[in-house]
This record gives sequence, C-alpha cells and structure tokens, in this order.
Amino acid sequence: MKSVLRLVLPAVALALLAAHFLRGSELALASAAVLALALLFLPRPWAARTAQAALGLGVIEWLRTLAALVAQRISSGEPWLRLAAILGAVALLTALSLVVFRAAPVRAHFRLRTADDPQRT
Repeated sequence: MKSVLRLVLPAVALALLAAHFLRGSELALASAAVLALALLFLPRPWAARTAQAALGLGVIEWLRTLAALVAQRISSGEPWLRLAAILGAVALLTALSLVVFRAAPVRAHFRLRTADDPQRT
C-alpha cells in the first residue's frame, strides 16, 4: 500500500503529460503517456524503467514547451512570467517524480535490485 501511495506523484505527472499532448492533438503521444501511467501498476523492473524514461522525456517536453511559449509571448509583447512559473513548476514536479523510484517500498513494488543485493547467476 505504501508503494502505491508513493506512486501518486509520478501518476499525476504522467496524467498532466497526457493532457498536454491531448490538448495539442498528439493522440499517439497522449496514448503513450497513458500507457506509461498504467505501467506504474505493473510490478516489473522493465515497467519501472519505462515509466522513468517517459518521465525523463516528459521533463524535456515541458522545458521545450516552456521555451517555445515564452519566446512566443515575448515576441508578441505579452506577459510571460506567470506562464514560465507554471510550466517551470510542472517540469520540476515531473523531475521530482523520478526521485520516488529510489524509495525502498517503490523499489520493492517493482522488484528493482539495490546495490547490496547479491548478484543473480
């Protein structure tokens, strides 16, 4: 139960990413984000690594979007600071959601090995 509660932050980050892609009519990317969200409930190491990769790419997407929209706002003389703060916070939330995968209950949920685990032969 503890591991599921710890996965709320990555789940929210992936749901926001899916909504972002859906708003941009990128149905394939929105579907990929939803699939990554579903992987959070699959207790396999590859599922964790795939979700982490999706979150990492999500951080890059949020920063790309932030740069593009801020540049657009600046060039048109519109206010941009609030937009930058919001998208920066979303990018930070997405980046922080990667830290969750270092917690022992989450590592146990996904059956991820730790440095002190004996080598499997």
